[in-house]
Amino acid sequence: MSVTGPPGPVMDRDEVDRALARLDAEHEAIETSLLALQDHAGRRLLEGAALTGVTQERWTATERRITLLWTYFDAYAGALRAAHDVRARRRWPSRDDLAELTELLRGESVTVAGGSESGPSPSITGPAKLTERFTLEELVARMNDLYAHSLDMVVAADAVWSALPARIDLLAAELARTRHLAHSVGVRPGEHPAGDDLERITRALTALREQVISDPLAFWQRAEGSSAPGGGRAHTDRYDREARALEEVRREIEAVLTVRQDAEARLGRLRDVLSRADRTLAEARSARGEVLAKIAASEVPAVSGPPTALQEQLAMASDYRRNAQWHRLSPLLESLEEKAEDELLRARESLTAVTAPLAVRAELRGRLDAYKAKVARHGHAEDPLLVERYDAARRMLWSAPCDLRVAEQAVLRYQQAAAEVLVPKVPQQGGAADRRGEA
Repeated sequence: MSVTGPPGPVMDRDEVDRALARLDAEHEAIETSLLALQDHAGRRLLEGAALTGVTQERWTATERRITLLWTYFDAYAGALRAAHDVRARRRWPSRDDLAELTELLRGESVTVAGGSESGPSPSITGPAKLTERFTLEELVARMNDLYAHSLDMVVAADAVWSALPARIDLLAAELARTRHLAHSVGVRPGEHPAGDDLERITRALTALREQVISDPLAFWQRAEGSSAPGGGRAHTDRYDREARALEEVRREIEAVLTVRQDAEARLGRLRDVLSRADRTLAEARSARGEVLAKIAASEVPAVSGPPTALQEQLAMASDYRRNAQWHRLSPLLESLEEKAEDELLRARESLTAVTAPLAVRAELRGRLDAYKAKVARHGHAEDPLLVERYDAARRMLWSAPCDLRVAEQAVLRYQQAAAEVLVPKVPQQGGAADRRGEA
């Protein structure tokens, strides 16, 4: 819709003809806009819907606006026809004709019965006047304002109806598929938290769809700074929240499905890990007896037995599998797998701690023999001091029980004696070069 030029003095024939041509085009544009509004899908839906809340309030006001719009348009069309009738009297209009046309086209020539309060944006629900007078320019401005408000409401409602119900229906279909999967693996309300979540999401989606249909404007968020009709978007916070909740439940159901598919393999791996842990603990207990018999003055940590709680939980997991209680088996398997790995690690650490003295003795034996071989390579294998200290250290390391602290001191004494023998002496005068070579 456009607005005609400002009023002025008496118009001449050319000005009148140009104004009438412009008003005819404007009349056609206004009529096209009103008919488009009348045929708008959103308006038809609003007329047929059982509205509630803010949408009901705004639609009641908008219906009055649209009725008033057509009243104004009829008055505008009547004034335009009257101007055409005056212009059609003669080819060259008289001074009186031009004055009358000027008044029709620029003066307050349009009278509307049953109008509303005056002002650029009248209150549709305000106290009505019996009649109102407008210039064509004022009437167009009034129609523009009413049209913008009416179209804004219709477009906003239609935008919400176009966006949210379809998305809610798609989510409801996904919810139905998830419920079917959940029932197939025993996830039901009252028996599993995911089953309770599915019930809550179902109720929430049903209520959300009912409210979207009856009160779409409750879900409309106007764009800041926008004055265009329908400037904004449907806000989907509640929908998004339920979509995220359903996705979490779906992942949990898929985890349960995965458990059903590979439960036996996972149970087998659990039995294997716990069996390895038991064997390692048994080895640690055997090694502890050996250490206590062979190593003296050594603190050997005690070795605990296998935890019966894990075996009981493993038996429970097997029962869940036999009875197809997949929703119970899923969290139990995850917990057992973590605990079994921890138990195997604890058993290995226990074995390492128990056998540490034997490892120390083995390291001392290896060091003693390595130095003996080195001494032999340098031709000092028969050195009396080295033979004496080697024999002393060897008796300590190959006797039971072995005192590791004393044995380590004996090995150190042998190393020191060997080092003294192996360090070359400072050569004397005469034949120094030959003796350095021998060294």
